[in-house]
Amino acid sequence: MTFLRKLFATKSIERLNEQAEKSELGRTLSAFDLFMMGVGGIVGTGIFVLTGQAAYAYAGPAVVISFLVSGVAAAMAAMSYAELSGMIPIAGSAYTYTYATMGELVGWIIGWDLILEYLVGAATVAVGWSSYTVAFIGHIAGFDPESPSVKRYTDAALYFNSETHAFEISKHGIINIPAVVVTLFTTAILIFGIKESARLNSVIVVIKVAVIFLFIFALIPKIEPSNWTPFFPENQGTFSKYGVTGMLTAATTVFFAYIGFDAVSTTAQEARNPQRDLPIGIIGSLAFCTVLYLAVCMVMTGVLNYTKLDGARPLSKVIDHVGWTWLNIIVEIGAISGLMSVMLITLMGQPRIFFAMGHDGLLPAITTRVHPKFKTPWVTTLLSGIVCAIAAGVLPIDVLGEMTSIGTLFAFVLVNIGVIILRYRRPDTPRKFKVPFGPWGFPLFGAVISGLLIGTATPASLLRLVIWMAIGFVVYFSYGFWNSRINNPEKWVGRDDMVEKPDF
Repeated sequence: MTFLRKLFATKSIERLNEQAEKSELGRTLSAFDLFMMGVGGIVGTGIFVLTGQAAYAYAGPAVVISFLVSGVAAAMAAMSYAELSGMIPIAGSAYTYTYATMGELVGWIIGWDLILEYLVGAATVAVGWSSYTVAFIGHIAGFDPESPSVKRYTDAALYFNSETHAFEISKHGIINIPAVVVTLFTTAILIFGIKESARLNSVIVVIKVAVIFLFIFALIPKIEPSNWTPFFPENQGTFSKYGVTGMLTAATTVFFAYIGFDAVSTTAQEARNPQRDLPIGIIGSLAFCTVLYLAVCMVMTGVLNYTKLDGARPLSKVIDHVGWTWLNIIVEIGAISGLMSVMLITLMGQPRIFFAMGHDGLLPAITTRVHPKFKTPWVTTLLSGIVCAIAAGVLPIDVLGEMTSIGTLFAFVLVNIGVIILRYRRPDTPRKFKVPFGPWGFPLFGAVISGLLIGTATPASLLRLVIWMAIGFVVYFSYGFWNSRINNPEKWVGRDDMVEKPDF
């Protein structure tokens, strides 16, 4: 087999389905569990943290359009995920789909990208959780959460200077202790079992959705339409600040908010009936959450002028403006519980990417270890939690959020392309769900719009993605390529019964 053919060897769908049937992971998740996991993963940082930051820094009231644009791009990707997850019901999400359609090298690229997406995404949520938690305790205990003595242990050690385009030592913080603690606590829950994690998530989802509805309907009478004028604030001389281009930059930034349904697909090997239940969980949760996002943005920017929505607690600022302390406490409780459920789902997805890549030989065998009692990939769950805790403790939320969004968009481009390829390569493979107007309709449109949003990202975010990918190529060509199960079957003979044969 030539070097080039090895790079683009694809996995057989039949083999993947056989692998799924022999998996040690327990099949315990219902369609309702998957829907609630999707809602749990989507409704969180986008509403409680990024809405205000995107309006303040990039879009103004047009942040509503930003979420709509992102929602359309996410919907295209969600339908592609639903089709592929039904065809290939195995852990690994976009990594597995691209491996089966575009070959090992592209699969590795997207797998490496997903590692960045989930790790940094969970860290972003942890920082937002920390901010709301400290504010809530401050309201109860009577201290100022913005005081230097508090921020010393609740702010990141670093911040990114947008003028010098460099990281600098924070003037206030040493380490974000609450973010570190909640990350490690969530990691421990996930090690004990996915069904237990799903049950906890369902309870949390009910609480946070109820709180969001309360926020929306309580504040509708307080909306001042003048706050929506101008809807598109005048451009300030740069691409990303206000105007239509600022709205597009905000759309890229807030795309992070939609990654929850992506995490649902990583649990395909733990779904009872993946061909039926995964499309329900993926598409249903995205549609429900997009409506919530738009409603919150309209109320938030209508009650308080967008120039006052900076920081990691925009909903609290809106309520402070109205003067309802009781509602602020309730919203903070909803945010604290809601952001924890996002962390739960995000940190649930990351180890399963490691698990799938390790099973294919692209990462060391230790990444495939399943706990004998809890039936979870405990080694990769623990590793993901530790790395995420470090990132949450030292990095600022704006940098974390931008890195996650661009990684998500990159994954969505390839998933949409994967649907197009499989429609031609495997037209007869049963599909419980098919993307409408495919393959050149919605899948192509989804790939194009996600690609365009990547082009609106800040130069610093693009540079970080390039650096991360460069590191990934080093890892692949120094380890993964030489230990790949599909390209080096002789190394796997006698080790198990799943020696791969490439499907060119």
